Amino acid sequence: MEHTVGGANRFMEKSEREQHDHFLRLFMEHEEMLRLFVRSLLFNMEESREVMQEVAVVLWRKFDSSLDSDSFRRWAFGVARMEALAFRRDRARDRHLFGDDVAELLGCTIQDEANRLDHERNALETCVRKLRPDQRELLQSAYQPGAKLKDLAKTLGWTSMTLYKKLHRIRLQLMECAKRELAAEDYS
Repeated sequence: MEHTVGGANRFMEKSEREQHDHFLRLFMEHEEMLRLFVRSLLFNMEESREVMQEVAVVLWRKFDSSLDSDSFRRWAFGVARMEALAFRRDRARDRHLFGDDVAELLGCTIQDEANRLDHERNALETCVRKLRPDQRELLQSAYQPGAKLKDLAKTLGWTSMTLYKKLHRIRLQLMECAKRELAAEDYS
């Protein structure tokens, strides 16, 4: 891959491409939560876009390719918090902004919530894998985009009430399983 830097052509080495690809995968995995996090600190969509651009630049500049997904997320949230606070300090003349202590509290809360949601999603995915194949297939059919339960019931030769009851039992099963998974995780 050829790049022009400062007027000189050079080839991106394989290790640089691998590092770049690794960074992009990690960044894309966490970008949505980072955006929500930054948005919660700034309360203005345009400002959060501006800060996210700076966050991406800083993350790439200081990226350590030995980071795994969890380490990258913690580090990226820290960088995002610092960039948002720096942006807020630069705009401190606007008296409609919350103080840094409120922004810090919101940032910690959002990060804790993101971690909790990750654990819950992982527990739910584990529980879905534990379902019987026919139950997984029914869930997939019922919750795919644009699915209409009335049409699905008709296709399966069931009444709508039968389908609702089956889905309700599966949801209860998943809820109980997820509670057990999360409780086991807390004690490990």
